[in-house]
Amino acid sequence: MADAVVEGAKEKGADVTLYECADFRPELVGEYDAIAFGCPAMGDEVLEEDEFEPMFDGCKAELKDKKIALFGSYGWGDGEWMRNWEKSCKEAGAVLATESVICNDMPDDAGVANCKELGAALA
Repeated sequence: MADAVVEGAKEKGADVTLYECADFRPELVGEYDAIAFGCPAMGDEVLEEDEFEPMFDGCKAELKDKKIALFGSYGWGDGEWMRNWEKSCKEAGAVLATESVICNDMPDDAGVANCKELGAALA
């Protein structure tokens, strides 16, 4: 999914850097005009708790007025984790640039296309 987001942004002329969550720090938020965050739902429809959630929680204070987009996959449920994540981002003052993309399990062709569109919306 992340590769498709990158591809969509690059197709619109954006300069893109792809990070693993372990390599991203809150201080980096200010270096970018827009950021796409991607995370699968884990357990009881929550963000991945060991690496991603701590990293993202650290970024929240930097998200005010930041143009962002969210994407991720889930294995069961109805996408509650994404609704909760979007709410958290809005409460932090982030600007959701486009509709979030969620895919049940691996993305199909439509899911990949939606990820490309998400990247393009951030470019």
